[in-house]
Amino acid sequence: MTKTITSILLVATIFGHAQQKDTIPYRSNFTTTELLLGTTLASNKGFPETGLQKSISLHFGKYQLKNTDEWAYRLKYPTTGMSFAITDYANKEYIGYSASMMPFIEFGMFKKKIKGLNFNVSLGVSYFTKSYTGTTFSLNNPIENNNNAISTKITWSLKSFFYYDFLKSNNNNWRFGVGYFHHSNGHTNFPNQGLNSFLFSVSKQSNYDLSTARKTKDQKKQTLKFEDNLQQFFTIRTGAGLNFLSEQFNDRKGVFTVAPSYGIIFNNTFKIGIGCFYRFYEHYYQYIYNNEELIVAQYPHFQLNPVKYSSSLGLFFSGEIFLGNIGMEFDIGYNLYKPFYEVDWKLNGFYWDFINEDGTVETRFVEREITSVYHLKHAILFRAGLKYYLINTNNNPKSNIFIGVHINTNLGQADFTELNVGYVHRFGRKSR
Repeated sequence: MTKTITSILLVATIFGHAQQKDTIPYRSNFTTTELLLGTTLASNKGFPETGLQKSISLHFGKYQLKNTDEWAYRLKYPTTGMSFAITDYANKEYIGYSASMMPFIEFGMFKKKIKGLNFNVSLGVSYFTKSYTGTTFSLNNPIENNNNAISTKITWSLKSFFYYDFLKSNNNNWRFGVGYFHHSNGHTNFPNQGLNSFLFSVSKQSNYDLSTARKTKDQKKQTLKFEDNLQQFFTIRTGAGLNFLSEQFNDRKGVFTVAPSYGIIFNNTFKIGIGCFYRFYEHYYQYIYNNEELIVAQYPHFQLNPVKYSSSLGLFFSGEIFLGNIGMEFDIGYNLYKPFYEVDWKLNGFYWDFINEDGTVETRFVEREITSVYHLKHAILFRAGLKYYLINTNNNPKSNIFIGVHINTNLGQADFTELNVGYVHRFGRKSR
């Protein structure tokens, strides 16, 4: 799975180099050296103490000003590329260091009112030198090395940043930045509280041109025009994911999905759709089939139909941006039916020390209580990830096949990481 995720993410930066139909413009490429400082938020009780988080990042990017594809025109010619980062969390014994590799895309913000303001989003993978130690927190043992944030060496990484160019010349840009950095294993191993950081940065962006024939400074911007258009589409995808159930059931098992959807593609760049899905959770099925403790005590009727009570059904709205062969997708959905999630919630409680009448201390498992947060997480889901299309979407293919890597969440809390494949059919394209 890790190799697959890495391969898909690497493709995301290639589109900035491999899909050009024109010569490279003046100062078409850049490198950025960035120093980031900030704080690491505690993920759980007893989380290791941290000091000033320090990170150095190197970006290799490309301006899209001479890209003749429609997506570049519709997105106001963003910049794209790949970034690499080394991070010190100021606790080398229990958190260690991380190395990150993330494709990115950057957009200009409020260009008419605030010159030099940009928004950058990156999605990739990180490697951690330290992970969960297997220890727990209790009243009688308030240990300091209870790192419940990271329990795998490889994690998903998401970085969203605002940058402001405060000193700009033809060859160099000096920038201030502020933003958020998140790491999660996608619910593939316990624990998975996630690691979150808020950071400030200063960076130097150096522009250069890799073309053999350097352009002149007064070269005019390209003046391509595309006619507004829309077309309907139908797509169906199947997915296979991995997750864990709880601390007691921490082996990885499958989550399988089928999801058709229908919608509209605007200007061959923005895709909006609505769909439905069916999911089957292997962990849920095994827990019911094996007649585990909570099934016997509270949910014996689940034994009557383990497949039914291991399933979920729901609806979702989907949004996607086409970037040539790459698609960036974000979904929000609603679970119409997911009966086992109540068991899932209770199983992810905690251990606590209780003092018996004779003075002895007994560690017991405490079920997590059903709260309003439970109802929200039971109902609302998010899904985000990257797709690679077999045929470049800029060519407006009638039929296309894609492969994708996505993270699925219950209201932002990771549910499972998924590899999926699908088919898209486009209907007639209309001008508007």
